[in-house]
Amino acid sequence: MNPLFIVLEGPDASGKSTQLRLLADALSARGIGVLTTREPGGTPLGERLRELILSPDSPMNPLTELLLIIGARHEHVERVVRPALEEGKWVLCSRYTLSSLAYQGWGRGLDLDLIRRLNQLATGGLEPDYVFLLDLPPAVAYERTRERDRFEGEGLEFFTRVRVGYLALIRSVPRAHVIDGTLPEERVLREILGHLPLPGI
Repeated sequence: MNPLFIVLEGPDASGKSTQLRLLADALSARGIGVLTTREPGGTPLGERLRELILSPDSPMNPLTELLLIIGARHEHVERVVRPALEEGKWVLCSRYTLSSLAYQGWGRGLDLDLIRRLNQLATGGLEPDYVFLLDLPPAVAYERTRERDRFEGEGLEFFTRVRVGYLALIRSVPRAHVIDGTLPEERVLREILGHLPLPGI
């Protein structure tokens, strides 16, 4: 079986990090080589940019924010994601191109076509094989989040726009599935595994 590139999307506190870990464990138990990673981040430069992008002490305009994320994404794809896939590993990633469309597009109001062009440039056209959107009502996500980064400080109106964007965008994404992020962790994992082409599931 060819290696798969699997992306988990959704707001903060929707369980992406937990599901990334649980999914990696489940696949590893089946003898599948797995790499877990995240955006923004995944490389030394990407992690430094992540810290800058998320810091409440780093005010920036929306286009600056987008360009930093796009730069981190290009490094991530070229240095981490694509090499891992070429080695035969399955790549599990928290956030990818859909996040930019939802957050900087629907949330910040930047032009969606511009974001799509920059995503294409940053990724060289590398698309996920599967996308799982862990959907969570903005009020629930806000209550679950204890530490406020620069995005979380935007409040419920911003995250409502982001959620509407996610649900609109996901309809046109191949092999994308929306999963209720309020479900128990093991139920979410079962739903994700149920959509993957694995024998015995």
